[in-house]
This record gives sequence, C-alpha cells and structure tokens, in this order.
Amino acid sequence: MWVNPDDDPRDSDALPISGERGTLLDYLRRYRLTLEMKSADLNAEQLARRSVPPSTMSLLGLVRHMSEVERSWFRRAMAGQDAPKIYCTDEDDEGDWNGAVPDPAVVDEAWRTWRAEVRFAEHFVADTADLGTLGNTGVPLRSVLVHMIEEYARHCGHADLLRERIDGRVGQ
Repeated sequence: MWVNPDDDPRDSDALPISGERGTLLDYLRRYRLTLEMKSADLNAEQLARRSVPPSTMSLLGLVRHMSEVERSWFRRAMAGQDAPKIYCTDEDDEGDWNGAVPDPAVVDEAWRTWRAEVRFAEHFVADTADLGTLGNTGVPLRSVLVHMIEEYARHCGHADLLRERIDGRVGQ
C-alpha cells in the first residue's frame, strides 16, 4: 500500500460531502492530493526522469503542466484575468514538459507555482455561489470542475506509471 488507509489524507472525514458542489470539490481535492502523494519523497533527478523516449513526460512535468491547466481554466477562462502562460511560449509550446529539468530550484518553483494556482482556483470556486456561472469563454464553472477532475484523473494514471518506473512504488 502507498499509505496506510487510516493515514490517507484523501479520506478526510472533516468535511461532510453533500450535493453537487461538495462532490465535485471532493473529487478534485482527492486528485490534487494524489498528484502530490505520487511525487512525494523524490529528489529533483527522480522527479524530472522521463517516462520512455521520445516522451518528455515526467512527474515534474506533470506538476508544471497542471499549473498551466489550473491557470488557464480558473484565471483566464473563468476569472477573465490577463494571466500569461507560466512555462509555455510561442517558441516552446511544450515548455511545461521540456523545462522539467533535474534542478532543485526548478522543482521548488514548480511546487510553489502549482500550489499558488490551486489556491487561486479554490478561492475562486468558494467565492462563486452558482456552479452555472459562465466564464469569459461561455463555459460554466461546473464544466470546468468536471474537466479538471478528468485532467487530474488521467495524469494521476500517468503518475502511477512514472512513479513505478522510478522506485517500483505502486498503489492507491
């Protein structure tokens, strides 16, 4: 087992889950925690280790990618902010993956950025009473939350395989 079920932070009973909002937010919270758990206790080299050539996918790349995704949907699409991309550029539209190099400073920055984007998203959702609220692209918040769950679910599957390749650790 990855973690003793009694100690699994994803199974918090602190907040009772009820209704559509509670269900969506709980699933998203669990997947965000899963990405953190799958990346825990690894050094910069391990986090930046690529899956298999020619893929540029790594756990560090996943963290950077999810920062871009969180930012795109919550800051730009929903809040209407003029928030430039973090890692991707016109010259390197795969900068989230390509820039995931084995440098402790890059790792620290990636986690700080991801956590900041998650905090923004959590505050935005908490301050938005109606899940039907449309962003500036016409997409309702409800759909963004479902998309984010789907995005994390897919990438947590990738994280399972990446982690297993790094140190053989599997599970949950």
